[in-house]
Amino acid sequence: MILVTGGTGFVGRNLVQHLLKQQKKVRILVRPAKKTPNLPKDTAVEVVVCSLQDERGLRAAMKGVQQVVHLASAERAGSRVDIEEVDIQGTRRVATAAVQAGVRRLFYLSHVGADRGSAYSILKVKGIAEGLIQQSGISYAVIRSTAIFGEGDHFTTSFSRLLQTAPGIVLLPGDGGSMLQPIWIEDVVTCILSAMDTPEDEYRIYTVGGPEYLSFRKVLDILSEKLGITRRYISIHPSVLRSLWLIFEQGNPRFPVSSHWLDLLAADRTCPVDSIAREFGLLPSRFTQHLDYLHPTQKRRKNL
Repeated sequence: MILVTGGTGFVGRNLVQHLLKQQKKVRILVRPAKKTPNLPKDTAVEVVVCSLQDERGLRAAMKGVQQVVHLASAERAGSRVDIEEVDIQGTRRVATAAVQAGVRRLFYLSHVGADRGSAYSILKVKGIAEGLIQQSGISYAVIRSTAIFGEGDHFTTSFSRLLQTAPGIVLLPGDGGSMLQPIWIEDVVTCILSAMDTPEDEYRIYTVGGPEYLSFRKVLDILSEKLGITRRYISIHPSVLRSLWLIFEQGNPRFPVSSHWLDLLAADRTCPVDSIAREFGLLPSRFTQHLDYLHPTQKRRKNL
């Protein structure tokens, strides 16, 4: 049995679909909420409703589980949620419950640049969470990824919404020159599945990224072209933009882009372009190969 936390999120949904296709037994951990979660339809997947604060519930959810894939995070919610409680304390409870339940291995999705000493909150949080897993004593695999894209993501979809709603101009942190290395969701899932097939006694940290480096400004250009719109860019000091961003985010719960993206854009977020080839023997897809889900025509066809 495989337990997936965050199984209804962007990465979780895609991973669960692949696990079910492989005839794996999957259990999804779903946090209590008024809104019905987006669960896989017509599939034999178990669902356990439990928060990351419920230590007893976590232990019960892991009964009979051999592997845990920990994807749950408050990153998408930005400053509206206590990310330290969810990503640090939640990870600590997950790792502790896994050890107590006799789980054989724990897999954790992190960020390239994760470091407990980082000045950037999201990278600091991820670094601390990694450390908690490493100190727990359980066999683990940490997958540090660059920006993940695909239909329903929190990257291209969010910035596309920002571009579409922007009043003709888009504010850039600095000159927009920070480098990204977008990686397709299917490639990330393939890497996680491959890591799950490695020996249980291994303790590994993998670093994965796409096959090309793109500046943030170039990414916005590509998205704008795909959307068929034109926007002007205005450079603004990152600290000023952060203050404005927090105001937008706090004042509008539906603001499309999490403030944590400012941390990820504060410096280059890249790794060697041959990282996936070396670790998994996989040739990753280029950014422009899988963006049809953003095209207005494709969206209209899907809704017909």
